[in-house]
Amino acid sequence: MRKTVFAEALLPDGWARGVAVEVDGKGRIARITTGEPGGALIALPGLCNLHSHAFQRGMAGLAEHAGEGEDSFWTWREVMYRFLAHLSPEDVEAIATLAYAEMLEAGFTRVGEFHYLHHAPDGTPYANPAEMAERIAAAAAATGIGLTLLPCFYAHGEAGGAPPAPGQRRFLSDRDSFARLWTASLRAIAPLEGAAIGFAPHSLRAATTAEILDLLPLATGRPVHIHVSEQVKEVEACRAILGATPIEALARDIPLSPRWCLIHATHATAAELARIAGSGAVVGLCPVTESNLGDGIFPAVAYRAAGGRFGVGTDSNVLVSAAAELRTLEYSQRLAGRRRNALAPRGGSTGRALWQAACEGGAQALAAGPAGIAVGAWADLVLLDPAHPAFAARSGDRVLDSLLFAARDGAIREVWARGRRVVAEGAHPARAAAEARVAGVLRRILSA
Repeated sequence: MRKTVFAEALLPDGWARGVAVEVDGKGRIARITTGEPGGALIALPGLCNLHSHAFQRGMAGLAEHAGEGEDSFWTWREVMYRFLAHLSPEDVEAIATLAYAEMLEAGFTRVGEFHYLHHAPDGTPYANPAEMAERIAAAAAATGIGLTLLPCFYAHGEAGGAPPAPGQRRFLSDRDSFARLWTASLRAIAPLEGAAIGFAPHSLRAATTAEILDLLPLATGRPVHIHVSEQVKEVEACRAILGATPIEALARDIPLSPRWCLIHATHATAAELARIAGSGAVVGLCPVTESNLGDGIFPAVAYRAAGGRFGVGTDSNVLVSAAAELRTLEYSQRLAGRRRNALAPRGGSTGRALWQAACEGGAQALAAGPAGIAVGAWADLVLLDPAHPAFAARSGDRVLDSLLFAARDGAIREVWARGRRVVAEGAHPARAAAEARVAGVLRRILSA
């Protein structure tokens, strides 16, 4: 048992001073006491990054050149397809290692890897169906980040079962081959302490509800994640082909529940928001990526008013920062509603409201166990130095407000994952080597 005292800590029921946290040999919090002397740092619960495509970290910045026509998600996707055509399993492991080190430095202690890059560049399955899943697991092991692996089922190119495009061939499975891949992926994560697995039908563009229903028994009791209503074009296509929006079509055929995470849901209607909130499902918001792609603005104020739960993810990993995701979410609501502190309760802190909601929603979506700094939870902690200029003469909620809206680099001093310190003095020990490896990968790809 290891005991550490913090000057103050954000517990599930609020801030406390002189917080002593005792961690057992497996990395879980065994005991919490308050009012103890000697603490120096400020402790926050680590956040879950509930939606990541790690390999896309390697193409950050490569799709910011305007084309001859109007740019959109769909033109960005063509750049992504060209990039992934060059990636080997070793490349994916290198890029994921860098992305996961950056996530830890940025306050994420667990990642939900929405993993669809399964096969060789020509679409041929690897001899080991979990070749790529093992690379993701290796990156998680090398960095210490908690992992919830979400193997993705991708069978079609458009709603209604249209043939896939050539750029999608690395993703494709039928029901039988996906079942083998999922089982092999479960074995791939078995050596990782605290790892979990779920099921990720990519979208109703890539999987039918009948196929999803057939495959759901693989993941009984486990998380289920799906992209829905990210793009106007996607919503319109589903209406034309399925006679309903993606959320309507999904909920019509498959009961939603708290184990579901609907990624993006950017263009959800008021009725759909109420339905999601009532089901107890989580909406997975990726505000930085959604802004980068020009997706639109999720109606978060209305959704929260309906009791909806959310978490945040880094999605394309164009920028990896927990604070940036929450800040961008809040700023989008301010711009849309022309008001300030849009997601804060009356008289309350915006920073705390965002951090706690994302902590709770992310833990639910990734099957991470109890959320926050609580007995029985993983000792996943983000530690801040009160001496940092952003936190001068501040405590409690003002620290979180400053972290999200005013702090610059270096605000996060240490990060613990499952009781082990994985970031010290703001840096992950694997970061420099991972950067060098990824630089080599990119020089090879971009010089070809």
